[in-house]
Amino acid sequence: MSEKMDAFFTLHRDLVREGPGEAADVAWAADVAELTKNAEMADIACGAGPDIEALLAVAPKGHVTALDLTPHFVEAVRARWGGDDRVTVLRADMSRVANTHDFIWCAGAAYIIGVDTALKSWRKALRPGGVIAFSDACWFGDKRSPRSVANWADYPAMVDEAGLLQRINDAGYEVLAQRRVSDQGWENYYAPLDERIAALRPQADDVLNEVLDEAAEEAACWRAHRDEFGYVLSVVRPL
Repeated sequence: MSEKMDAFFTLHRDLVREGPGEAADVAWAADVAELTKNAEMADIACGAGPDIEALLAVAPKGHVTALDLTPHFVEAVRARWGGDDRVTVLRADMSRVANTHDFIWCAGAAYIIGVDTALKSWRKALRPGGVIAFSDACWFGDKRSPRSVANWADYPAMVDEAGLLQRINDAGYEVLAQRRVSDQGWENYYAPLDERIAALRPQADDVLNEVLDEAAEEAACWRAHRDEFGYVLSVVRPL
């Protein structure tokens, strides 16, 4: 592991969330999907598992298969949910989802393999009538400040909301509903991150300080330019 990647995980280790979101997102998507109380669900690229409780709340007699490829995330989820027979935790590649599910949830991680690839690969993991809910970063209209463009330079495939809809359609899905992730969802991620940055600063070396600076700028950019970009939560079903 590179020094910078090690520093990245020093910053992010044990954070509740690895991206914007809130329990209300899961509840809304489950309502759109008309999820049953005994639904078989997958939480893909689950991180530390912040959405598992919300998934079980909408389907209390159901089951969640939570998967992630990062070992310490898998360990964290197992530590929290290992004694609950409603949750199975796997270290697995998000493009290779085993078994079939009524509902696939992926918060802010589809971009890792690309929305198109994700939707096409997850189709075989859906039961008849199954639904996918995922969030992805989007531009909101044509206004794009240099700061925002620089902030998203590592995601050159990012499109606007019309472009996201086109990608979904091209992958062979219909959109049941879409909505933007709320400001509260963003603060659920950035507020704890701010606290972690402040706590790490006094003892940070040059590499860690670089990572902390980048994370602080990311949060500051969103707070200053939230009208230009955000996450869009889409609930989709194969055609």
